Amino acid sequence: MSIAAVAVEKKTVTYFATALIFIAGIASFFSLGQLEDPEFTIKTAVIATSYPGASPTEVELEVTDRIETKIQELKQINWIESYSRAGYSQVKVEIKPTYKSTELPQIWDELRRKIREEETTLPPGANRPRVIDDFGDVFGFQLALMSDGFSYAEMEQYAKDLKKELSLVDGVARVELWGVQQKVVYFNVRESQLTQLGLSDESIAATLEQQNVVVDAGSLDLQNKRFRIAPTGSFRSPEDIADLMIRPSVLDAVQADTTVGGGSARAELIRLRDIGSIELGYQEPPGNIMRHDGRPAIGISITNVPGANIVDVGRNIDRRLEEITADLPVGIEIRRVHWQSDAVADAVDNFLISFAEAVAIVLVVLALAMGWRMGVIIGSSLIITILGSFIVMSIMGIDLQRMSLGALVIALGMMVDNAIVVADGMAVRLQRGMDRVKAAIEAAT
Repeated sequence: MSIAAVAVEKKTVTYFATALIFIAGIASFFSLGQLEDPEFTIKTAVIATSYPGASPTEVELEVTDRIETKIQELKQINWIESYSRAGYSQVKVEIKPTYKSTELPQIWDELRRKIREEETTLPPGANRPRVIDDFGDVFGFQLALMSDGFSYAEMEQYAKDLKKELSLVDGVARVELWGVQQKVVYFNVRESQLTQLGLSDESIAATLEQQNVVVDAGSLDLQNKRFRIAPTGSFRSPEDIADLMIRPSVLDAVQADTTVGGGSARAELIRLRDIGSIELGYQEPPGNIMRHDGRPAIGISITNVPGANIVDVGRNIDRRLEEITADLPVGIEIRRVHWQSDAVADAVDNFLISFAEAVAIVLVVLALAMGWRMGVIIGSSLIITILGSFIVMSIMGIDLQRMSLGALVIALGMMVDNAIVVADGMAVRLQRGMDRVKAAIEAAT
């Protein structure tokens, strides 16, 4: 084979490889995930246990120490930190850094099994421990639902409906409501009136605890069928609570009998509505509250599934919101508070603009100073290098986010400088009569 034929073949391979990198690089760019910040995993869990009425010492000895001892059986634990106060225990667990994020779900499941085994040894007054391990979720989308002319209960219902609809959007992992007020039933009564009737707070609380309890009332066998017996009397409205009859306890009756100077204890039945008022309302003061533009609102927080393109997820949510908003009544308003996809799209667009500007400036400046051919060579080398980087990022699963874009911007500046040095060095060696391949190798090294 002649030298000319070999040269032609090398050029063909070079052109084919360049075209392949160009096409694959563009395809890889559109397949990359786009996020604001890189995904991270927090290898920490918190076990929270409430123990109402217990002192800090009792919480420490009866709850915290037992949970700590049980958790220490796990070999993956790096360190444990505990905190005990009146009525509350908190144990923080840190996993060893040698374990990968993909192993954490199994570790948390094992931790929960250990905690569930220890539940049976906790004192009767302690509530069930809660294992919290989802600190890594980032809510990139935040909405505020407000109303004009609607009650707070109606706002809450519309917010729950929105939560159901948005949870079905492609790319959405979880939807949470924030600022929802806790519903409570208030029983207003004067202490003096309770004393006159021989009642106390304890007798009213005991009566309420015995009512509206779900119990198994058994079943009835009739021929070849079995029917479940369902007891009635459950509370369906505040009026049902007001109709509840209360009987003074034995202690209350004795105290009332002593107060009146002897005699038989009163045992008349009294309805709650006869001694006070029952009102449905919200907890005061509220645990958390949200306002947007000075108006009461309910927050709707949305997080994406891991590895999803946040820009595509934002578009999907926008399309679904347009459909939902068209069916909402006049007076219900949905506003954006934070929209991560917009910030990510702006960051990616700014990078592409900076990249295009850098290539254009290199082409113009080098074309004027070193000739158009040298400018095209250096400019094309920048494009091919960036596209090749996109291919590598796609293979390694690296998304376009704050850190990777910053690295690409820094690398772009370094590549411009290196490309100019290599191209100029090769041009000088070619002018001296050196072979092209040898000149390229020496200039690059």
